[in-house]
Amino acid sequence: MDTKKKILLVEDDVALSAVYKSRMELEGFEIREVNNGEDALSAAVDFKPDLILLDAMMPKISGFDVLDILRNTPETASIRIIMLTALSQPKDKERAEALGVNDYLVKSQVVIGDVVERVKFHLGLLENKPA
Repeated sequence: MDTKKKILLVEDDVALSAVYKSRMELEGFEIREVNNGEDALSAAVDFKPDLILLDAMMPKISGFDVLDILRNTPETASIRIIMLTALSQPKDKERAEALGVNDYLVKSQVVIGDVVERVKFHLGLLENKPA
């Protein structure tokens, strides 16, 4: 039986989160939604997602700190992580890459279809890397 790929959606904008959740579910993914960094860390361990869509700007613990902690925790170190953020500065992208992010998408530069495509690519569900 083909089990659904699990995605942890970490986004403090509830409206945006709802849009992503419904689209990802349509694509056949199992989604867990959390709205802050603390919940993201516990969900990463409990839910054991195949991939995390991670916002950078969040209350309590930022996405960068979440990324850093996940990469330095043996149980979560190999989870694929795509940062989806409003931060478009090269320094932010460089910081995320230095912390071991798999992909960095700027919200203003992508539509949801692009995000779905990147998710599928990182989960090995696409033959070709999207342009």
